[in-house]
Amino acid sequence: MSFRQAGDLRLFTFETLDLPGLQHAVFTRRGGVSPAPWSSLNLGGTVGDETPRVLENKRRVLDSIGRTPAGLHEVWQVHSADVVDAREPRGQAALVQADAMITANATVTLLMRFADCVPVLLYDPVRQAIGLVHAGWLGTVRKAVVHAVRALRANYGSQPADLLAALGPSIGPDHYAVGEDVVRAVREALGPLADEVLAVHDGRVHLDLWQANRRLLEGEGVRSIEQAGLCTACHPQDWYSHRGEGGKTGRFGALMALTA
Repeated sequence: MSFRQAGDLRLFTFETLDLPGLQHAVFTRRGGVSPAPWSSLNLGGTVGDETPRVLENKRRVLDSIGRTPAGLHEVWQVHSADVVDAREPRGQAALVQADAMITANATVTLLMRFADCVPVLLYDPVRQAIGLVHAGWLGTVRKAVVHAVRALRANYGSQPADLLAALGPSIGPDHYAVGEDVVRAVREALGPLADEVLAVHDGRVHLDLWQANRRLLEGEGVRSIEQAGLCTACHPQDWYSHRGEGGKTGRFGALMALTA
């Protein structure tokens, strides 16, 4: 895991995914044109920032790794477990509601937005297929990562043991106290696993999204999982945090693309 600069932009990459045939990055909030409270590389179009600034930030992100808007595929993220098979760039088509995307098309660039939820990056170096997942507490209890792994297998023949997975910066367990409704949902969805991902600190129950998604991936047979271990609420200089900033903030981007 390491940070690097691309002009004014500060990017985070995973060691296990720094491989020929794959481009990936988790972009910090640095190097964009948005003012406070979205400063500065905001990629969220529904948080109050002006559309021209968001589009300019998106252009900078794509330029930094040599991709173009023509190949972009995004979804309307709604905390679901739905998976889109992005066989072609989205073009001018309306955004589909989903929280995971997969593709084996090297002309497609997958891009998702985050501000505490877990970015999960998946790469199959054997079948040359990728997946990108947005997993907050709802996406976790709905097992979005499980659906993505199974979609890669069903659509592209990916074997879970071949997949390389990475969990990006997101809110850490120390900052993620949750209410009884979330605790109940976690216990109902995850069963015995809930005892591993719920813990009491200072009289409140905290949820470990990192461990929850790691264990869900392992349950599907994924063996290689790299974890950033970076809490968005702890590092506001680099990451947007919905909880850490009281909801008035932007969205950082995670990007994946195959290379021909």
